Amino acid sequence: MAEHIPMYRDEKRTYDLERIEALMGENGGLARTKQITDELGVDYRRLQQFVAEGELTKVKNGAYTLRKEKMSEEKLIYALFHEDGVLTMESALYYHGYLKQRPYGWTIAIDKNASKSRFNLEYPIVTPYYTKAEVLEIGVERLDRPGFDMKIYDKDRLICDVLKYQEKIPRDEFQEGVFAYIRDPEKNVERLMTYAAERQVVNKVRNMIGVWL
Repeated sequence: MAEHIPMYRDEKRTYDLERIEALMGENGGLARTKQITDELGVDYRRLQQFVAEGELTKVKNGAYTLRKEKMSEEKLIYALFHEDGVLTMESALYYHGYLKQRPYGWTIAIDKNASKSRFNLEYPIVTPYYTKAEVLEIGVERLDRPGFDMKIYDKDRLICDVLKYQEKIPRDEFQEGVFAYIRDPEKNVERLMTYAAERQVVNKVRNMIGVWL
């Protein structure tokens, strides 16, 4: 039987970190405390040390990811919300090309019955838009980006929501997004009005952007 050779402290530290990173790689970039301490046998104090030193990032209570420069916000958002979240408002405006700069934080539409604790994140900053189940899937399409296959509202549904929640979006981003939609040759006015009726913003569409359509 081969004799067990103990590792030096630095070797054990590197070994633990590599196993944690491998576990995260198998789980879409995330790992929970119990997985790290119970499955891998890593001491909780060691885990906290990795966070304090910046080797790992605490996403929320009981969940960790790689340090920020190793794990992009896009990958983290995908890991957290790709199954049931929909990009909306500022985030959707940006990915449709209606905003030049990516907004600070993320805006995600989610079923109103989803656990509120999912959004108690230390990183990244996420603003939820709780939505009835029958409304959540209206106008959903897929964002075709490698590694970021997120649900996103199509342009016409998105603008209806931007008008509906106008007071929740910074004024400059509201104006930039709406005028970009008005100039978009791919907008579908008929579909826009259908969504406007469903989202109860027909008057806003007619009064605020109807003259430009």
